[in-house]
Order: sequence, then structure tokens, then C-alpha cells
Amino acid sequence: MLLFNLISQIFHPKLLIEQSSIVTMLIITASFFLILLILGVRKSYKLKAENERLSEKKSSESDEDNKTYKDFTEGHLYDNH
Repeated sequence: MLLFNLISQIFHPKLLIEQSSIVTMLIITASFFLILLILGVRKSYKLKAENERLSEKKSSESDEDNKTYKDFTEGHLYDNH
């Protein structure tokens, strides 16, 4: 018992960092990374929705491009020699 008291007095006179400050720093760090994670997931869903919207727009434009070609050189601005 005497040895235990001696060791506890040597290593426990004053801690450099309190346990409550460690917990507070861990909570702040975890909150920061949680916010980053939430923002990343939100951005991912927005990009996915925009990608789907652009894919639909491109497919509708390609349908319009597949229509028959009209010769626009028949107008009066072009010389047809």
C-alpha cells in the first residue's frame, strides 16, 4: 500500500491536461468532422441530381438532333451557282 501511495504521489501531483479538457476537445473535433461529413453527403446528393438532370436534357437534345436535315443554304443570302 505504501508503494502505491508513493507512485500515485509521483505521477499524479498535477496533470498537464485535465480529463474534462480532453473530452471537450474530442467533442469539438468530432462535431467538426460530423459537419464536414454532412456537407459532403449533401453535396453528393446535389451533384447526383444535377447529373441526372443533365443526362435527361442531353438525351432530349440528341432526339432533336436525329431529325432529318434541312438544307439551309437555299435562302437568299447564299449564292447557288
